[in-house]
Amino acid sequence: MTGETILLVDDGEDDRFFMRTACAAAKFTSPLQEVNDGEEAIAYFQGVGKYSDRKLFPLPAVVLLDLNMPRKNGFDVLTWVRAYEGLRRLSIIVMSASQREDDISRAFDLGATAYLVKPGTLPELVEMMSSLRAWLRFNHFPPLNRSVKTRA
Repeated sequence: MTGETILLVDDGEDDRFFMRTACAAAKFTSPLQEVNDGEEAIAYFQGVGKYSDRKLFPLPAVVLLDLNMPRKNGFDVLTWVRAYEGLRRLSIIVMSASQREDDISRAFDLGATAYLVKPGTLPELVEMMSSLRAWLRFNHFPPLNRSVKTRA
């Protein structure tokens, strides 16, 4: 995967910093876009407000989604995305600190592509992101509907 956008959805400023650092160390070539919570993620998908320019904010090929966020959480985002036919095939990888079986089952029930537990150290995160980069390199992504309409 070269050049396809990855969207990081995480309310933790430190988590986003470490993810950027790990992606750079893992030699990601894909652009990484970031949003702070579920409401901002949905605005990004819809292309509204500051996300209206699809050249600056293209629909992602992959979403890295935290679960525990204010306003709309990761479960809300999964539910919203999977309600739209044009986004149903979007690869959404939950990256959460939670190892609770209920959270893992619920994420998959709502359409998560994968569930990764955030590692506790930067070297482990770099290793995880290196593995993800290798998987993304060989994965094929379905086309998405490039215009997502707001619900009435």
